[in-house]
Amino acid sequence: LPLQAVHVVANIALFQQKGFNVMSLSPVYRWRWGIAAALLILVLALSMLPLALRATHAAGSDAHAKPFSVNVNGHQVILAATGVKPPTDAQCRQQFGHPCYSPQEIRRAYGVDGLINKGDIGTGQTIIIIDSFGSPTIASDLHTFDMSYGLPDPPSLKIYSPLGTKPFNHTNGTMVGWAFETTLDVEWAHAMAPGANIALMTSPVAETQGVQGMPQFLFLEQFALDHNIGKIISQSWATTENNLFYPGGRQVFASFNNFYKQAAADHVTVFSSSGDGGVANPNFKGQIYPFPTVNFPASSPYVTAVGGTSLMATTSGHYQSEVAWSGSGGGVSQYWAEPDYQKNNLPSSVQRLLNGHRGVPDVSYNADPNTSILVYISFLSSSNNGFYFIGGTSEGSPQWAGIIADGNQFAGHPLGFINPAVYAIGNSSRYSSDFHDVTTGNNSNSGITGYHAKPGWDPVTGWGSPNAANLIPDIVNHQR
Repeated sequence: LPLQAVHVVANIALFQQKGFNVMSLSPVYRWRWGIAAALLILVLALSMLPLALRATHAAGSDAHAKPFSVNVNGHQVILAATGVKPPTDAQCRQQFGHPCYSPQEIRRAYGVDGLINKGDIGTGQTIIIIDSFGSPTIASDLHTFDMSYGLPDPPSLKIYSPLGTKPFNHTNGTMVGWAFETTLDVEWAHAMAPGANIALMTSPVAETQGVQGMPQFLFLEQFALDHNIGKIISQSWATTENNLFYPGGRQVFASFNNFYKQAAADHVTVFSSSGDGGVANPNFKGQIYPFPTVNFPASSPYVTAVGGTSLMATTSGHYQSEVAWSGSGGGVSQYWAEPDYQKNNLPSSVQRLLNGHRGVPDVSYNADPNTSILVYISFLSSSNNGFYFIGGTSEGSPQWAGIIADGNQFAGHPLGFINPAVYAIGNSSRYSSDFHDVTTGNNSNSGITGYHAKPGWDPVTGWGSPNAANLIPDIVNHQR
């Protein structure tokens, strides 16, 4: 399932106080398993009319557009007209009570600007993004996003659909959800590596819980490897690991893991979002497992799993603090053995917890919808173009991919499988300079008791979030 969390503050009164005419508020997805996950769509979108401090609306905005409704997985979602100018972070804080960080703010908070300001912008690199269906407006939406935030267009945005495509249907909730996911992945991978090429690879089959859609994703990833399309892969999808505990599912495990092992040998970095339900994940019937679970492919020992945090930074992007986001997928794999990079670098207290199994995640990134970022979309209709709050661990995978694209340029070669270096750095004196150690918060969710963030590595945030300007040179030094 796609893991993004398109979010609107779930307080209708707040919107009404701020001048919005709220007609409806409903989850975009109640995933096939029937829980809200973290995914909420902005029912009225971001109209600049109430966001502007002097009650003027942005050029291109239509303050009187007729509301548009779309049925998304059985839920009626109503959108209002928006323009092409995003609200500032300061406006979001004033109007909604929480930030909407710009690319420049996120770069500063996580030290990415230390690379970009020196010219390491991902030049010569290609970030591979794997999604179902894609978005029919991704090229134009990325261009609008770039213009709005003062970013250059990427050198190239290529869309690969070797399995074919399906016509986009804006009344199909599954397609709409994947279109949002695609937009998030492309816009924010590019935001962290503006000089990198983007290769969007789309499947005509929706990945859901279990094996559906997974063979197609594996085909796309193998296609990318065989055709040497790029050296960084971002995956913002997941299925509960336990849903594959049967012979056919185990074969899927083996096939994917063999691919990830091959990718590591070919110096390809593979990221995966860890999930948005904390330790609470569903079975095929949509029922939450009554014990903590983790998601695949994040649990693969050859994948760098990205968990989620709640980032607090100033409106100029200066890092302040971070706590674990309760939706951060994490825990202990019930299938994969503990890899050597964890055995050799995690303390005895963690070893007792893992009990010889793979721990998830490896690293983290801002994911909380209440400390959100914005994406620009225009795939519903001309009257619904606009910027949407978005969150979830889907934020982290493409942005980490962007950071590694910058790092590949810095190094002059692909960094490839980074987990051994990340864990060695975490277990060294360089840890505090390379990562923001997240030590508070937990990922208990839906009545399932999870884990607590603690100093060092933990099964909620991994080693924490990056200080990229320090981390990248240390990864390079470790790999020499």
